[in-house]
Amino acid sequence: MPHETRIALVTGANKGIGLEIARQLAQAGVHVILGARDGDRAKAAVADLAAQGLTVQSVSIDLTDDASIAAAAETIRSEHGRLDILVNNAGIVDPQDGPPSTGAPEAARRIMDTNFVGTLAVTQAMLPLLRRAPKGRIVNLSSALGSLAVMGDPSSPYHSARLIGYNASKAAVNMLTVQLAQELRDTGIVINSVAPGYVKTDLTGHTGFMTAEEGARLPVQYALSGDETGRFVEPAGDTPW
Repeated sequence: MPHETRIALVTGANKGIGLEIARQLAQAGVHVILGARDGDRAKAAVADLAAQGLTVQSVSIDLTDDASIAAAAETIRSEHGRLDILVNNAGIVDPQDGPPSTGAPEAARRIMDTNFVGTLAVTQAMLPLLRRAPKGRIVNLSSALGSLAVMGDPSSPYHSARLIGYNASKAAVNMLTVQLAQELRDTGIVINSVAPGYVKTDLTGHTGFMTAEEGARLPVQYALSGDETGRFVEPAGDTPW
């Protein structure tokens, strides 16, 4: 593989937005590593993309399993020596999540453990590899539901979407973006929170108004280009924190 070929890890990439992000990055000439918990689904996704002539591979990674995260980082280090792009896409919802008065604390704990703590753990594990890249990029998949300003605005269409666990997890991911952007400001690594929009996927029960292909475009854009860091954006523009 040519040294100039960029290497990307996309977590939760065996389906939905993650798979489409992987597809579009590979179409742009990036060597994509699909991170997934389910080995069979990962193999099927790799076969699907490879059949389209795209350069992809998979790695087992579970955001709630520190050993699997460490093993994935070691695999990438041994096979590629660096990581140019990290797309923190993996995330969950929980049927027991709900408004603050009734949402199950256990559900909030599960969601936070994957969506925030898992994202933090993956990012920390991959940072040494990103530092080896000419210009490292981190894209955190967020949501307008993680915006305190949006959720506090009665005129917002999202105002009534009260999922305390999920919304809080995305607000926490945004805090990771803000703080890590400041910490890495002098390193050449850029990091941004990207809200893809309301996309028809398993995560949303296929109730969104965008296709996965459409939802992947903005995260891919920020994975491939631009020098700004510490932003929170969605298709319509910047989103207030």
